[in-house]
Amino acid sequence: MDANTTPAIKRNKHTFTVFRQDPALLVALLLVSISLLLFIVYPLARVFYLSFFPRGSFSLETYQYVFGQWWLRETISNTMLLGALTASVSTIVGFIFAYALNRTNMPLRGFFRQMATLPLVSPPFMFTISVILLLGRNGLVTRALGLTNFNIYGLNGLILVQTIGMFPIAFMTLNGVLQGISPDLEEGALDLGASRWNVFRTITFPLSMPGVASSWLLVFVTSLADFANPMVLGGQFEVLSVQAYLQFTGMFNAPRGTALAVLLLIPAMIAFLVQRYWVSKRSYVTVTGKPTSARVLAVPPIVRWGMFALCSATTVVILAFYGTVIAGAFVKTWGVDWTFTLEHFRYSIDVGWASIRSTFYLAAWATPVTGLMGMVIAFLLVRKQFPGKKTLGFVSMLAYAVPGTVVGIGYILAFNQRPLILTGTAAIIILCFIFREMPVGIEAGVASLQQIDRSIEEASTNLGASTQYTFSHITLPLIKPAFIAGLSFGFTRAMTAVSAVIFLVSARWNHLTVLILSQTEIMRLGAASVLSLFLIIIVLVTFTLMRLLVGEQKERRISGI
Repeated sequence: MDANTTPAIKRNKHTFTVFRQDPALLVALLLVSISLLLFIVYPLARVFYLSFFPRGSFSLETYQYVFGQWWLRETISNTMLLGALTASVSTIVGFIFAYALNRTNMPLRGFFRQMATLPLVSPPFMFTISVILLLGRNGLVTRALGLTNFNIYGLNGLILVQTIGMFPIAFMTLNGVLQGISPDLEEGALDLGASRWNVFRTITFPLSMPGVASSWLLVFVTSLADFANPMVLGGQFEVLSVQAYLQFTGMFNAPRGTALAVLLLIPAMIAFLVQRYWVSKRSYVTVTGKPTSARVLAVPPIVRWGMFALCSATTVVILAFYGTVIAGAFVKTWGVDWTFTLEHFRYSIDVGWASIRSTFYLAAWATPVTGLMGMVIAFLLVRKQFPGKKTLGFVSMLAYAVPGTVVGIGYILAFNQRPLILTGTAAIIILCFIFREMPVGIEAGVASLQQIDRSIEEASTNLGASTQYTFSHITLPLIKPAFIAGLSFGFTRAMTAVSAVIFLVSARWNHLTVLILSQTEIMRLGAASVLSLFLIIIVLVTFTLMRLLVGEQKERRISGI
């Protein structure tokens, strides 16, 4: 026998033995793998296939047309420009917040921390409504300052709303990075006579660079995937996500729509892969094993109050946007008739009650499955050894990098024909939510499991418990905070999604964000404001209930109940 084949045979025997001893592992792997192939890989494959086989045979005519039209080439460059500018500005704002909250003794840090994450619970285009109400042709600020020639539609308006909506992504990443950098290094440099600027330039910022790069790439991917803001506020500034939607649904040119979707997917995938497999490896460890206390450093007054001014300015913009939406819900005709009215509430309840009910129903079904499946995959990736483990991890995270426009087109192509016809049903929307939002739960579960000693689970297994019993009775209770985090994120995104779900809604199953978008497009901004408020209230109330549930369970564990 060839010596080179011996290790392979041994691995195969070992794998067979593992699956024979633990059939639950085999069943879980089969179910997860089939689900990922069917609801992630297959829809993407359909998008690629139609773009390269528009008439059933291989052809590049669709791509030749796209690159041959100057306006479509401009759409591609516009998309890259918007993504790069939004990522840069959002990363700067996110870093300022993270540095101010973790490295200065600035006042009101707790308040600013809440403000830095508040935009995450809003519909993706709520800030667009606010910008139109403030800076549009009949905007409050526009009319007050007499800016008759001012135009918020286009690149500048998009950078503004995307930055406010997406800088929390950069903040959360950089906040974790700065919390992980021991302040002992900075204090040591200060004690040796280095200036505050030199400490920042030579220690703090270089150690933060992996987080800065990761934040930039994450926001870049999010900006590329944004659909609703460019749809409403883009004006003459066309981007790929909107153009792919218009080609697919408005002009009924499916091959051209899929080609634009592929062109949108490629930079998103490159950025995702760089962020995940290059930036994540370039970390600078400052944990020495010695105990350190979480503390902030006293900084000069000019730094402290400068950071306070920058954070305050951003917070004022955020609160102004929220306040404008609230005010718009009670004004008869914004910019024309400022009479107080409840007419928008009556109209919104009349036209939107079915969408509100459907949206909550869809999110309620998708959320627990999203959270549980995320924890199962995290458990398999961290605690089990099996062939194809890296492939499973990559495919399970793939949906996070895929823009919603691509997902929506893929689901329409994949599930509008036999053997699995789901178009027009609630199932197709729920499945889209599950596999789109699952990666966040996986990441949270992996991070939590890596902090738990595996000997706890090994003890359960050694006592004869199955993998299924160990996971449900030992592992899942230990990673409950990560599970709740996955549930919270999944519910929020299911309630506020628009880019993928706009392809999947039907007369029977409409989504609240799609209704808000349609009301905004016909300039019924009062109704759009009311519906946005309904959506925010539902998300915040659900968040509060989840936190109360977790707090009650923690209290019971502490008291020994």
